[in-house]
Formats: sequence, C-alpha cells, structure tokens
Amino acid sequence: MSSPLSNPSLTSHVTPLEPGAHVVAAHFLKEEPALALSDGSVALVRGEALDRLAAHPDGGILVAACGSDRLVTGGDDGRVVEIRAGGGMAQLGLAKGGAWIDALALHPDGAVAWSAGRAVVARDAKGRERTFTAPSTARGLVFAPKGYRLAIAHYNAVSLWYPNLETPAEAISWKGSHIDVTWSPDGRFVVSTMQENALHGWRLQPDRGHMRMSGYPGKVRSVSWSSDGQWLATGGAEAAIVWPFDSKEGPTGKAPRECGVRPARVSRVAFHPKAPVLAVGYEDGCILLVRFTDASELLVRPAVQGSAVTALAWDGRDGRMLFGCADGKAGLLTLPA
Repeated sequence: MSSPLSNPSLTSHVTPLEPGAHVVAAHFLKEEPALALSDGSVALVRGEALDRLAAHPDGGILVAACGSDRLVTGGDDGRVVEIRAGGGMAQLGLAKGGAWIDALALHPDGAVAWSAGRAVVARDAKGRERTFTAPSTARGLVFAPKGYRLAIAHYNAVSLWYPNLETPAEAISWKGSHIDVTWSPDGRFVVSTMQENALHGWRLQPDRGHMRMSGYPGKVRSVSWSSDGQWLATGGAEAAIVWPFDSKEGPTGKAPRECGVRPARVSRVAFHPKAPVLAVGYEDGCILLVRFTDASELLVRPAVQGSAVTALAWDGRDGRMLFGCADGKAGLLTLPA
C-alpha cells in the first residue's frame, strides 16, 4: 500500500453519509463502520445504506467507548448498551434511578466501566461488578493499558482504583476540575483534560511528578496517542497541539508541535493506527491529514458551516477513516491503494 499522503487531495475518496443526527462517536466493528448518534440510535454503514439500531429507544446517546469488535454507549436513560459486530445488542448496565451516564471505558479483555454522578461501576469480563464512590462527579474514565486498574477523573484529583482489590483508591491530586483522562500506552503517564483550558499529567514512575500543559484558548475535548506512544495529540486550539512523551520526563521543559494550523479550532484528533499520520477535524467542518515526518497536509473535507467535526475513527487495517459531524453529516474515507 502506498503512503496515506501520496495524493494531493483525498476529497474524491470520501463517500458521504447522512445519519441525520449529531454524531457522538465513530467506530469500526471489525470491518463494519458504525456511528453512535445523539438520537439514541447506532447507524451501521452497509454499502451505501445505513442500518439503524435502536440502542436507546427512550433517550439519547451521551457517551460512547470503542474497542475492536464492540461499541458501548451510555445514554440519558441510564442504560449502558453494547453493540457487537453484526449488529447484536445487549444491555450491560443500568444506573441507579436512571441517572445519566457520564463516562465509559473499555478494557481489552472485555471489562467495561461506567459512571453516573459519583457512582462508578466496573464490570469485569465475567460479569462481576464492583463499585466505587468518587469524591465528586466522575467525569472521565480510562483503564490502564495493562492490568485491571481504572483511572477516574473528578474534582481536584484523578483516582487510581483496582476494582478487584480491597485497597482504597489512590488519589493523584491537582487542584481544579478534571474532565477526562487518558493513560499512555506504556503505562508511565496519566493525563487529564481540565476545565481550565489545560492538561495536567502525572509521571507514575518513578516519582509521581507533575506535568502541566497549558496555553490553550479553549477546552481540550479530544486527545489521541500515536501508535508508538511517543506523542499525544490534542484539540482545543487553532492547530493540533502534539506533546512529546518520548522520554521519562514526558513533555516537561519541551515545546509541543503544532500541526494543521487554520483559522478554526480543532475539535477532534485521531492518530493513524500504524503510520505517523494525524487526522485533524475542526469546528468549521474541515478535516485534514497531517504527515508527521514533513508536516505535509491533505484535505479530506472542506469547511462546511455549522458542521463541526465531532467524531473521527480509523479502522484497524489502516485503509479507511470514518468521521461524523454535529449537523448529522458523516463520511467514509477510503485511502487509495
């Protein structure tokens, strides 16, 4: 296969899709593209048609988490629903009192976690559930890349919790409201997005040292690790801000790279699963691919007023990218061979 950026433009390689509702998340269920929608449905892309599944018939989808052959959605009906490749659906959980699902996380072994207010539930691959009560609303969840451990973002700290152990969760503290959280692929760093237009990070090894990444004009609502784990791409500015994590100190004392500078804020970022290529979606609807080696750019989608990019996803075999937007538009990019 040729380089993903071997052609001057990729707009002619995009198949437009019309899901008709705000796209919360995009994912590939094995080979099948899937779009989680705010109206409570999941649209499966089958040829030129969309096959809709009523994942949340009495509500809307608020959050979604994706893993190889499954898409898990959380709704304002309090339900946690799993959609499998082929279209099979199952309810995994129901929040007490039907409270809104605030966050979701998936573990590669089949475990899932969700939060509703302060209540966090971790359900392992055998269906056994453990619960944790966060000090304040649990806004973000992520499983560690190895082992059965969960990071939980909340006010003034991120809690690190082993659901299967009786030991209390460890709070790694930093003042402020932590909105979402991500764990580096090598397990060395935990990074949260903040209400204060910044990121905050911790070096878990060897010293629990702090890393503050600030200067954003807006809130960071999307992050993505490179396939080698050495870069963390973020939205929230008029370029993708990409921080280096290739040393034991992480980005401390280092300037980030800026990719895809445009007069619109970046709303979504997604690193290619194999190549050093970053997909960048903007609030004005534009999508670019940026090659890391030489900063060259390719247009995937021109700006479309009122069509902010809200979801980006690569397939696992590096040939296709799925995107979705706030106005119910979407598209499937197939890279040329």
